[in-house]
Amino acid sequence: MPTNALADAPAGQGATGSLANISMSSARTALGETPWLGGVSPVTLDRLAGLAVMHRVPSGSTLFEQAEVPSFAQLLISGSVALLGVSGTAETLIELVQPIDLLLPAAVLNRQPFLACGRVLDEAHLVLIQADVFREAIATDHALCLAVLGCQAAQFRRQIKLAKNLKLRSAEERVGCYLRGLLQEATPNGPIRLPMEKRLIAWQLGMTRETFSRILSTMERYGLQISGELVEVADAAPLRARFKLDPQIDGPEPIMPLPLRPR
Repeated sequence: MPTNALADAPAGQGATGSLANISMSSARTALGETPWLGGVSPVTLDRLAGLAVMHRVPSGSTLFEQAEVPSFAQLLISGSVALLGVSGTAETLIELVQPIDLLLPAAVLNRQPFLACGRVLDEAHLVLIQADVFREAIATDHALCLAVLGCQAAQFRRQIKLAKNLKLRSAEERVGCYLRGLLQEATPNGPIRLPMEKRLIAWQLGMTRETFSRILSTMERYGLQISGELVEVADAAPLRARFKLDPQIDGPEPIMPLPLRPR
């Protein structure tokens, strides 16, 4: 059994028990309900699900290590996974992956080691698809190939946006735009809860935790009051006036498979 996600089963439930307790239909249902796989034929989805499993992984578990060669393609259905770059004892956040998305599919496709460690932030449910089955299905099913290409295109665009954010904005602008982005997703007039630990947000924004905390303490001038993990919005107008969101940098990147043309 590989050393990735299945090794992180909850206490009292080893890898064999995990496989025995999860039916193929669960994985098949999850694949069938993934929007960007909607154009893939039922036959191909059946083939992917044939040796796939649904797997629940608790918060804090390591899905895979940096430099590990993947045995599975991992489709994140719920929860969140932090991709961490590691050098010795130092870590940095590369990206927080949200569902529904594949985790570092390039490593699976190229049979190469992962360039980052995958750690579960919020309890995650994943479909684990045998890597060989995944590669063969992509090579033989045009619709699946286009869907995975769309997934990788969205991931590439996210990384370009991240690089632009880090290189084109000051530290204060990065924090302000990050908070404004959270404000857009929050309930009107309600508090904002930071979605992850401050150190992880700081890493994502290219700064130390101390710098991030120092900048947070200055946000009162822009109508925000921050206490622990909660951000109260006293007046959003100063924040919106100071920090302008840019669609070429900010916002999500939806996965949009290329349309399948009839032959």
